[in-house]
Amino acid sequence: MNTLAQKILNAHGGLDAWKKFSSLTAHLKQGGALWHLKGHGGKLDDTNVTVGLGDEWASHHPFGPEGKVTSFRPERVEIKDAGGEIVEVLENPRASFAGHTLETPWSEPQLAYFAGIAMWTYLNMPFLLAHPGVVTEQLDDWTEKDETWHRLKVTFPKEIATHSTVQTLYVDNQGLLKRHDYDVEIAGNTPGAHYISGYATVSGIKFPTERRIFPRQPDGTSLSEPLVVSIDLSDITLR
Repeated sequence: MNTLAQKILNAHGGLDAWKKFSSLTAHLKQGGALWHLKGHGGKLDDTNVTVGLGDEWASHHPFGPEGKVTSFRPERVEIKDAGGEIVEVLENPRASFAGHTLETPWSEPQLAYFAGIAMWTYLNMPFLLAHPGVVTEQLDDWTEKDETWHRLKVTFPKEIATHSTVQTLYVDNQGLLKRHDYDVEIAGNTPGAHYISGYATVSGIKFPTERRIFPRQPDGTSLSEPLVVSIDLSDITLR
């Protein structure tokens, strides 16, 4: 692991502290244009998410007004009704997005897959930098809004389901995350610039509680609108 990656882990509480826990639950309030664009406006506006730490799985509850519950793993998505009965299954979910563009509507299991890979990635970052098979490389610094941020290129192994194989982290001089870039492969490789703020400390680990995602231009700069996704986290619990 390179020096910058180690600095980032230490700034967020350290890998030893992180390894004490196996799951995380948080309350989410979400907004932005993406949900309506994909045909699911309001479904995940106010929900809870639980993710595995290291082991890749996630669950959103409630998933819509009927109180459904999702179960995401890279190879399979399940949706259960409020009574726990499975009502829909999607095997090999990644393949179902073949040919999709940003405007292509999603089925409910596809939405559950996207929400699963997104929140698992966000809530495990930056500790995914220490995950087996993840490769990091420091890039040139980046200046934005009169701040200079260090950049880290992150390449994920194929067994990790996430937005894109290659992603970029931007961190301040302390090593705290400020921005996270990726291309959403399952939505036509749509480029996003994901801004991170509002840190809170839970069980010794620092978590950003405010996330805002905007379109990213070819030169790396972001557009101020539309707001693609907003995520506000609260009630973070580690187990």
